[in-house]
Amino acid sequence: MDTSDPAHLQSIRNIGIIAHIDAGKTTTTERILYYTGEIHRMGDVDKGSTTTDYLEEERERGITIVAAAITCRWKDVTINIIDTPGHVDFTAEVERSLRVLDGAVVIFSAVEGVEAQSETVWRQATKYHVPRLCFINKMDRIGAEFDRVFAEIQDRLESHPIPIQIPIGAGPEGTMGEFQGLIDLITMKALHFTTEDLGSTFTEGEIPEALLPNAQLWRERMIDSLADFDEPFAEAYMAHLEGAELTEEQIIAGLRRAALTGQAQPVLCGSSFKYVGVQQLLNAVSAYLPSPLDRPPVVGHHPKKGTEIVRKPSPNEPFCGLVFKITNDQHGDLSFVRIYSGELKSGSRVYNPGRDKKENCSRLYHIRADDREKVERAESGDIVGVVGLKDSVTGDTLCDSAHPILLEKIEFPETVISMSIEPVSSSDKGKLADTLGALAREDPTFSYKVNEETGQTLISGMGELHLEILKNRMIRDFKLKVHVGRPRVSYRETIKKAVKRIQGVCIRQTGGSGLYAKVTIDLEPETQPKGAPVLAFVNRLKGGVIPGEFLGAIEAGIREEAKSGGRTGFPLVDLKVTLIDGDTHDVDSNEHAFRFAAADALSKAVQEAGAVLLEPIMKLEVVTPEDYLGNITGDLSSRRALIDKTFTRGKLMVVEARAPLEKMFGYSTAVRSLSQGRASYSMEPLEYAAAPDSMLESLAGG
Repeated sequence: MDTSDPAHLQSIRNIGIIAHIDAGKTTTTERILYYTGEIHRMGDVDKGSTTTDYLEEERERGITIVAAAITCRWKDVTINIIDTPGHVDFTAEVERSLRVLDGAVVIFSAVEGVEAQSETVWRQATKYHVPRLCFINKMDRIGAEFDRVFAEIQDRLESHPIPIQIPIGAGPEGTMGEFQGLIDLITMKALHFTTEDLGSTFTEGEIPEALLPNAQLWRERMIDSLADFDEPFAEAYMAHLEGAELTEEQIIAGLRRAALTGQAQPVLCGSSFKYVGVQQLLNAVSAYLPSPLDRPPVVGHHPKKGTEIVRKPSPNEPFCGLVFKITNDQHGDLSFVRIYSGELKSGSRVYNPGRDKKENCSRLYHIRADDREKVERAESGDIVGVVGLKDSVTGDTLCDSAHPILLEKIEFPETVISMSIEPVSSSDKGKLADTLGALAREDPTFSYKVNEETGQTLISGMGELHLEILKNRMIRDFKLKVHVGRPRVSYRETIKKAVKRIQGVCIRQTGGSGLYAKVTIDLEPETQPKGAPVLAFVNRLKGGVIPGEFLGAIEAGIREEAKSGGRTGFPLVDLKVTLIDGDTHDVDSNEHAFRFAAADALSKAVQEAGAVLLEPIMKLEVVTPEDYLGNITGDLSSRRALIDKTFTRGKLMVVEARAPLEKMFGYSTAVRSLSQGRASYSMEPLEYAAAPDSMLESLAGG
């Protein structure tokens, strides 16, 4: 294949497999690798033998923790797949994967339907304008219902699914109306699969007469939906109504156009576990999901001038790419880079404009989960592993130094939970710092800081499971013995009311050069509609009261003080600080003095304005058999939870609630014992909200 020709880009698909936990992402990926010839024996999630769940921790728990990248070929298409985690604690893995992917396959369980995390990943895909296919999996399970899940995709996700297959039956073997195969609504043929050769061959036949009326109804639904979203198809459909033939090619072309715009999503079904429907899913990925050429050109900015720059996905453009993931192993850091334009060669030097640093790309690899294949060059549309980067972190741009461009960074949610950590032996102190640094480079939602006064190290993350897995990785992968404290909530503080004309001073005049600064501020509450924490700084000084060179120091002093300036030492957020006056001294005023005076002004203003403690509120969804509903809701009330709604999903009850994180520690054990192990739940950060005053008093120690 001549890779210098942009036409080869047409045959690349960069896709992610995203879903709620346990919908079957990893099993589907495993089947895809088998049918594309990448592996010759299929692994099993329950046995811990799958290709993409390669971390010890993943195999033990039967869940995906890190997004694994893998390349395979189907017919004449190269597919780069990222199998992402479903657990909410690892939502950053999904976020960064979607930022660099061209398309996604969203998997839904035919039993559970659209679950809490399905909504989260759908929102993330919408945010990055990622075209999607839907695959309704687990049609062979008790309680599987295609129609109900299809309706949920439409209603709960406010989307426009277009059915291109329906199942023949639903439920396990030996039951009434068991799941036997698929009906293809485009060709109007019935497909039956054989389990003897693991679904590699299937037979195509006529649709049984009893099923024909239902199949025709669904085909009409497909054609009507498609006519709503694709104008050329609508014209062909009108011609068809006047007697012209409607061809398979016209339907497929219409589906592709509708899917590429992101307006509609083709829906397939099957059972990955029972080997049904995965080859058809691969055909759909090739037919309906975009190649790099089908996506809009990437837009960035000039790092110095700020002007907008557009780069087409062509090897002839200057090189630019985005580091979207870093993994650490015994050979050092491996950085995953999505190349948007130009080409990258092994041994080349590139520029990181965000950090103003040159980087060496000493070796390039195509990645197959934890396996690597060395390559000499890669070009636009490709995803490669790069060894040799020293300063670049997740979200950084790499580019040609003669043509600098800065791409949009990846936004990650704030951490909500922390715990203390210390090495068992003092000789491990240095090793702990190195290990925490390596883990923070890998995981942008993990952070750590050392309390200067107590010397205690605090690690912060997205949830209990997140921190537990990081702790286990320190012990297992980094051979580090550590003690950890109990998990603690990451609170924030804000103020009750606005205060005006608060003066902060820093005056130290002892013979020789001293310090002199006075800063006067107004302080008021400020919130953003999106709910992101905010600290706005506004300069309203009348000309020349404070020389311009000290303004940066004043803002820095205020921001520094806000990091731990509340009554309880937690960060101050949702404030607007307005600088209104000040005073200087010809000799003794300097940046240090203004930094101290600004911090003093904010500290006094917060004291006068009154503190409000903000606590993280979690969005919670509990799915339980009806028998245990009373136990679950009673327990939630005792945890200060607000129940938003309760509804049925199939034979199960769903409770949606908002609960303070502080009351949710150990909930996984509680929910099991309240329901004899039959209820499940998912939880994700929702917002920060005011906590009871009594909590502020107890945390402030008075």
